[in-house]
Amino acid sequence: MARNRSSSSSSSGKLRYCNPAYYLKRPKRLAMLLIVFVSVTLVVWDRQTLVREHEVELLELNEEVTQLRNMLEEIKNNPANVIEKTDHIKQAKQPPGNKAFVEDPIDIQRKQKVKDAMIHAWSSYEKYAWGQDELQPQTKNGVNSFGGLGATLIDALDTLYIMGLDEQFQRAREWVASSLDFNKSYDASVFETTIRVVGGLLSAYDLSGDKVFLEKARDIADRLLPAWNTRTGIPYNVINLAHGNPHNPSWTGGESILADSGTEQLELIALSQRTGDPKYRQKAEKVIVELNKTFPADGLLPIYISPDRGTPSYSTITFGAMGDSFYEYLLKVWIQGNKTSAVKPYRDMWETSMKGLLSLVRRSTPSSFTYVCEKNGDSLIDKMDELACFAPGMIALGSSGYGPGDSEKFLSLAEELAWTCYNFYQSTPTKLAGENYFFRDGQDMSVGTSWNILRPETVESLFYLWRLTGNKTYKEWGWNIFQAFEKNSRIESGYVGLKDVNTGDKDNMMQSFFLAETLKYLYLLFSPTTVISLDEWVFNTEAHPLKIVTQRDGEISGRSDGQHRPNIRLRGRKGGRFIDDIRIH
Repeated sequence: MARNRSSSSSSSGKLRYCNPAYYLKRPKRLAMLLIVFVSVTLVVWDRQTLVREHEVELLELNEEVTQLRNMLEEIKNNPANVIEKTDHIKQAKQPPGNKAFVEDPIDIQRKQKVKDAMIHAWSSYEKYAWGQDELQPQTKNGVNSFGGLGATLIDALDTLYIMGLDEQFQRAREWVASSLDFNKSYDASVFETTIRVVGGLLSAYDLSGDKVFLEKARDIADRLLPAWNTRTGIPYNVINLAHGNPHNPSWTGGESILADSGTEQLELIALSQRTGDPKYRQKAEKVIVELNKTFPADGLLPIYISPDRGTPSYSTITFGAMGDSFYEYLLKVWIQGNKTSAVKPYRDMWETSMKGLLSLVRRSTPSSFTYVCEKNGDSLIDKMDELACFAPGMIALGSSGYGPGDSEKFLSLAEELAWTCYNFYQSTPTKLAGENYFFRDGQDMSVGTSWNILRPETVESLFYLWRLTGNKTYKEWGWNIFQAFEKNSRIESGYVGLKDVNTGDKDNMMQSFFLAETLKYLYLLFSPTTVISLDEWVFNTEAHPLKIVTQRDGEISGRSDGQHRPNIRLRGRKGGRFIDDIRIH
């Protein structure tokens, strides 16, 4: 009986620890219980987190193993095509720091949607217009808008590579190697051929290391080079690819166009760096030297320049059509040269032009949209092209080169302009922007020329602003624009522009820059910032990324050549005198 009482007493003693009242009367033991519970929970949670992180790491490692296996197969079959592919994979997979990086699931989903759009555009081009310049999706045929140089194919090479569309890239590479022929009696635009073809081939070379692209870039550049053989070095804008015979279009009255003449520096400097031949760089830099002789105090040049006199003609000043990329390249040559003293004069010219841009900035009523006017003589025109929507990205990209006060001012201006450009899209029934907009007191903005041809400038600026500020709002705006393209421009056989953004009537052209620029910038908008890092790459005006190579005085691709150092005389006014003889390269 004693044993039974003892057992019963022991049993009830143990059960009391399960009774909440026991702990309520003993707060110290309650606190101890809570501490034990929390500690166990944390240990379990931490182990689960470690398991998840290890699963992510294993998934990434498996992906890299698969890529490396594929590369081994490529090496066996064609080693030239994979020289630098490991660098590209490393760049895309390794963000800064040592911690495991997990992409935002929404970004992954949106990036895949953009990639799917690229596959649709490219597959349609392959099916209906292979080897021709551009696809006409509604009639399902190709058209040679640029003389039959395979413009869409070359424009899309780097986009295919960046998106990891390896099979499509290899098919395009084989066409370039076996079928691309520049010996055509065709009067080509020096500007368009340089930014699309030379730029596209150089970018494909920088990404893949395949020398076939560099050889083709040199071939076409040699055919363009006689265009610079003018009295001043300012190039003619048209040249026959087979016979030479450079000239200007009749509609310019014999004058050269500012953007067409001042937007070859990135490509030709890069070509000299890659080949070690200074002749391309010399031609490009002489243009800037000549323009700087009469560079105005506000840094704003009219769109027509005399190739004989080197002086501007009385014509419109604009950051839109025919003026835009001249200003863009002043900044980007400075970035391309890794911001050294050798390229500082380009930056100085650009800053002068930005002072001029500030004089053109106005705000609408009643909504206070910030915009950049055009100027004709002393008169301002309250008009802004969608083409000028590259400016927010350019200004943001250049803002970090200023001191703290000016840097914040210009970045703020870039953000205000981007809001205006986004509203170019949001203000129409289709949510796609027209070609240009007019601003009137009390009426804000109204669309002028109402077509949309799949232009990239606004999404380009959203890409830069996201990269430079980290503000996710720009991703949302970009996604909204992409959805509008999907809704209004996607058809069964590709993508088309709109004849009218108000009615949604479709045209019959898939512009090559839709694949080169619009889809690339959208894809990068949702990609990790290490994919084509702005610390390592600079985009030409057709969105072709070129490797940044440090420039020092007299250097070409690591080799010194003291014979090719032109002087740029910066004509900044100071006390009525000019600041002279600031040397570049």
